[in-house]
Amino acid sequence: MFNKLIQTILLVVAIWSCLSIDPGQNSILAATLTETASISQSKTPNLSKPLNLELRIDRFLMSMPAGYYTIASVEKLKSQLENSQTLLVDVREASEYRSGHIPNAINIPLQTLARNLSKIPTDRPVVLYCSSGYRSGMGVMTLHLFNYDNVRGFLPSFVGWKAAGELVVK
Repeated sequence: MFNKLIQTILLVVAIWSCLSIDPGQNSILAATLTETASISQSKTPNLSKPLNLELRIDRFLMSMPAGYYTIASVEKLKSQLENSQTLLVDVREASEYRSGHIPNAINIPLQTLARNLSKIPTDRPVVLYCSSGYRSGMGVMTLHLFNYDNVRGFLPSFVGWKAAGELVVK
């Protein structure tokens, strides 16, 4: 239980960090990010000694598989939605949802997610989306803190859905 909590907290930190970084606007940060390959190739420390938080975070991030908790394309979301058990949740504000949303999505604004856990199943797939990906990432991490292992975020988000020319309902 403790390890799962630590992993979830680290995942929140990792996603927050990734979402707040724009390498195109910060050349120092971009250089640092390009050097991560050398970090991953460094020797593994002696695990008989207690690990510090930085090392735990690094080990956790290096062990995450590609696409961790995400759906990376409109086509993959459409394929996922072919499973009638999938629940699609729009975590944008109610006014954004009313102005247009992906068909069959329910609206649970991010700020109310913890108060609406009864609407989110634990035994079938759940996909969150927002307008740009930030809120859905926070929502996925929030639900993982509540032990939901069935939740993924749709990275292209509503903007990507609309740009692909897919149906939007009001």
